[in-house]
Amino acid sequence: MENSRRDFLRRTCALVAGVSVSPFAVNGTTDAETEQAIKYAIIHDETKCIGCNACVEACRETNHVPEGVTRLSIEKTGPYGEYPNQYYHFTRHSCEHCEDAPCVNVCPTGAAYIDKQTGIVSVHADKCVGCQYCLLACPYEARFINPVTKAADKCDFCQETNLKQGKQPACVEACPTNALVFGNLKDPDSLIVATLKANSTQRNKQDLGTRPKLFRITAKPGEISL
Repeated sequence: MENSRRDFLRRTCALVAGVSVSPFAVNGTTDAETEQAIKYAIIHDETKCIGCNACVEACRETNHVPEGVTRLSIEKTGPYGEYPNQYYHFTRHSCEHCEDAPCVNVCPTGAAYIDKQTGIVSVHADKCVGCQYCLLACPYEARFINPVTKAADKCDFCQETNLKQGKQPACVEACPTNALVFGNLKDPDSLIVATLKANSTQRNKQDLGTRPKLFRITAKPGEISL
């Protein structure tokens, strides 16, 4: 089974490489012509994160994520330095909502998709057959099989919960230090655009060409700015 999945990925990647020489055409129009007005993204400010996991628990409660799996986690590394001046780094691990998402490219049923209105990478659970191709394709290892729905699952920026109610994602609302900034990259007056302009940021594995929309303001040694 493992070999067949990897063979599928190799064939799919070869196919994509062979045809992706121009923008996608949808109903005769290109991406540039049908560009959405909203492109959601998120910033994790590591200089403000204290590793409290309030975001993780808020996500679990809001989106009814079963125990044993998680849509996001805060990875702790360290301690660094010498006692008593030791410090830790905290990094968010979740879906990066890629603009060119490998998980979407390999999905054989259309269950994995990018929402045309918001740019959110999401999952049609009713279309998912649990083949796990998307799990293998994701370079960020951000997907899992939900033990209740038996479908692929991941962070969707609370698309079906908080966003529908006009709220921010649960993780953003729960953060006690304002270490998370969520918003529309297409809105020049948004807080996320202002934050990106004011800070140096990084994104994971940009060399893969996935164009992830999880930005990191990286912490310097010993730096936590509350």
